[in-house]
Amino acid sequence: MMGDTNVLVIGGGGREHAITWALQKSPRLGALYVAPGNAGTAEIAQNVNLDTVAETLQFAADKNIHLVVIGPEAPLVAGWADELRAGGVAVFGPSQAAAQLEASKAFSKAFMREHNIPTADSRTFNDYDAALAYAESVDHAVVVKADGLAAGKGVIVCDDVASARAALKTIMHDAAFGAAGDTVIIEERLIGREVSILAFCDGHNVALMPAMRDHKRIFDGDQGLNTGGMGAFGPVADVSADDLAYFRDAIIKPAVAGMAARGTPYVGVLYAGLMLTQQSVRTLEFNCRFGDPETQAILPLLDSDLLTIMLDCAAGSLNPADVRWKSGFCATVVAASGGYPGDYQTGIPINGLDAVSDSVVFHAGVRRLEPGGHVTAGGRVLAVSAVGDTLDSALATAYADIARIDFDGMHYRRDIGRTEG
Repeated sequence: MMGDTNVLVIGGGGREHAITWALQKSPRLGALYVAPGNAGTAEIAQNVNLDTVAETLQFAADKNIHLVVIGPEAPLVAGWADELRAGGVAVFGPSQAAAQLEASKAFSKAFMREHNIPTADSRTFNDYDAALAYAESVDHAVVVKADGLAAGKGVIVCDDVASARAALKTIMHDAAFGAAGDTVIIEERLIGREVSILAFCDGHNVALMPAMRDHKRIFDGDQGLNTGGMGAFGPVADVSADDLAYFRDAIIKPAVAGMAARGTPYVGVLYAGLMLTQQSVRTLEFNCRFGDPETQAILPLLDSDLLTIMLDCAAGSLNPADVRWKSGFCATVVAASGGYPGDYQTGIPINGLDAVSDSVVFHAGVRRLEPGGHVTAGGRVLAVSAVGDTLDSALATAYADIARIDFDGMHYRRDIGRTEG
């Protein structure tokens, strides 16, 4: 039987397909809409075109929407959650003020220092010459980060002073990321293994998700340019239950408590990117939403009703004990267009989607043709996710199924889960 809770998901990527896929399992779900959605969401929900928050408010009223789930960071940073809540609509996603944790790396670093959240040493600059002088003066390697949103690409890891100079020129002088690079953070480069820690938050309570690791570089062996993410897997073996408890108590909870103390309670998913160094853990960044492709590896492991969790977060009544996870592992492998993250072609026919049997295919840059067939429509085209009793079995299934898919120029890493990521 169909439920009576009508939901609208904002976004059109692989993350939103995964969210939609998980929501449509709920017995509480009534009508499910996605704006703008993609070819994958169209198979399990109704795609709609909503370009502005005003259109979204009107749609919510017309369709009796009980919950809006905002997937991407851009509408959160633009304040959509605030305007929807002011219009009487329940929202899963942080306010504009809380989303500053992702919108401004300078704000985030200052916030972390204020609340004693472990992070790397850094300096913030809005003057090119001052930034260059600092980068040339330090006796350690650095990472140069654009302050604002840059679609996951505004971070340049530098091996030496020359590469730091080049990074500053790219971000500040050449404005490769536009206004996002008007201010930069120069951060101590940390050595270790990265891990993604995500948590459901209701403004006060938090419920952690399984620890994930993603692979950002385009080529095997973690070589080449950074991308939005070429795959993910988890839970990771080098994060114990005690580690998770520490991350919750030392990083996630202080962040949520700090936001509450500011009068801007954090509601939605808080995503901490951490570095596990030999000495300790350091927080690299906060994101104000589900990760991509981490979501495609996390939600297949969820053993609770995602819609109920999101409604409870929106209502400020999350009970962490109600958030349960399956045993086992999930592995996600992303297929990208040839040339990504640089220039790439779209409109290329995709073959073999119907041949995938043991994995879930989450669409991202995919467009469905009429009367049938699919073509590429983005850089990261799709993700294949598989669950197994062991990480090896999950990886074997995901790789067997992605090998059944083909399009001209298709590229995917062959070492997801095999390197540190």
